[in-house]
Formats: sequence, structure tokens, C-alpha cells
Amino acid sequence: MPGLVDPVADEREGLLGYLAQQRYVLCLAAYGLTDEQARATPTVSHLSVGGIIKHVAATERGWMNTVLGSGHGDDPAGFALLEGETLADVIGEYERVATDTEDIVAAIDDLGRPVPVPRDVPWFPDDIEAWSVRWVLLHLIEETARHAGHADIVREALDGATAFPLMAAAEGWPATPWLRPWQPPGYRSNSVGSSR
Repeated sequence: MPGLVDPVADEREGLLGYLAQQRYVLCLAAYGLTDEQARATPTVSHLSVGGIIKHVAATERGWMNTVLGSGHGDDPAGFALLEGETLADVIGEYERVATDTEDIVAAIDDLGRPVPVPRDVPWFPDDIEAWSVRWVLLHLIEETARHAGHADIVREALDGATAFPLMAAAEGWPATPWLRPWQPPGYRSNSVGSSR
């Protein structure tokens, strides 16, 4: 996926496209990490890259359950990548959640369809009866983008890697005078004039 969302034909395509892009950049923060690194909490917070991905997958699933009327549910995932859980596992789960979201939204004719506000979540408003599917998708974009920023900070604290060099590495972009694809620490190329 490129650094920007492709042109969109309509609202549904735009909402799903921007949500997919935010999922992608969130997962880029995990590019090249070991399970141990994905579990690490290198900042003053308790956040890890793997834990953030796990949390956002569970949150998106919860919102789609709300859209389907099967309850919002708690977030049992938390923000921790536990022993025995792998980065590949949480990314795989996130990919399944993404596919489910796209299937659910494709089956809804009207993005203005009401989504009743659950009454058992204390931070949800009690003076609003319903959101719309459109609102839920916008909220998921907001939530995913917020956590993608958290993951960027955690990743940079781990090894100094930042979003665009990670994207360049993941997508095989050539090095330019202003952007070098990320390489694992200690990587040495045989190419003349190359540098980390």
C-alpha cells in the first residue's frame, strides 16, 4: 500500500480506504520486530507495539459487534502482548478483523443506519440514542490513527526507526538522497557508498 490513500469514488470507499491506511501504518510500526521487541515497553508508559495492535484489533471488533447489535463487549485484550502470543498472531487477528469489518460494511445499504449507543459503557453519552454506521467508521479511523501515533513513538524508542523509512523498507522503495529505507541495526550492505 502506498503512503497515501488512492483516489476514492464514494463515501463508503473513502471511509474504508482511510481506515485501511491507518491499519497499515499502525502495523508498519511492527515491521522487522521480533516478538520480544514487539512486547517491549521502552517508554514511561506500559505500551508496546504488539500490545497496541492487539488492543486496536479488539476495539475494532467491539465496534463492529455494536454495529451488528451483538453488544460492544469489554476489551479483554488490554494493551499487552502476553507471553505465548506472537506478533504474527496479533497481526493475523487484525487482518481477520479488517476483513470482517469490510464484509459487514459492504452488507449495509445505508451508512446513516442507526447504531444504538450501548448503555453499559460509562464514557458513552447518555443523551444520545444512536450513532450512525458512518460515525462508527469515522471513530475507528480516529481511534486507529491515535494508536498508530502511539506505536510510532514506542517503535522509535526501541530502535530509532520512523514511519517513512519503515514504509520504504516494507515496500522496497529505492534509497534517495532524502530517504533511506530502514535496515536492522548492524546491517551492512556490500554496495559502495551505502550507509545505514
